[in-house]
Amino acid sequence: MIIIRQMEITDLDQVLPIEEANFSVPWTANGFFTFLIREDALFLVAEEEETSEILGYCGIILSLDEGDITNVCVREADRRKGIGRKLVERLIGETAKRGVSTWHLEVRQSNESAIRLYESLGFVQDGLRKGYYEEPKEDAVLMSRRAA
Repeated sequence: MIIIRQMEITDLDQVLPIEEANFSVPWTANGFFTFLIREDALFLVAEEEETSEILGYCGIILSLDEGDITNVCVREADRRKGIGRKLVERLIGETAKRGVSTWHLEVRQSNESAIRLYESLGFVQDGLRKGYYEEPKEDAVLMSRRAA
């Protein structure tokens, strides 16, 4: 069974290899650490209960009634199992309890499966941010979701 829980500093041993395998410019341990200790941030992990293996994670930075989703990542071997959906749904649910009513994110224009996932969760495309990503250079699709 997969459980979704708040990320802890001790989870970074498993989170960092997933981050490094999936992003051309990965966050560092220090980068994660600085967000994990912030009051205005929430990071979650999806963990296989039986093995304690972390399968994916996501994070958000809060600003009043808005949240900026910083990252959503699932291990390649565990994609297409609904883990990303569970993470984002929990992230939205937990932050809605804190008063967030609008969520924002950026996603690589070529990441069609992620865009479809976000759209299925009620996000709409707001525009493009030209040249946002590096290595390789690519535009970001800006997406947002407002509380129903």
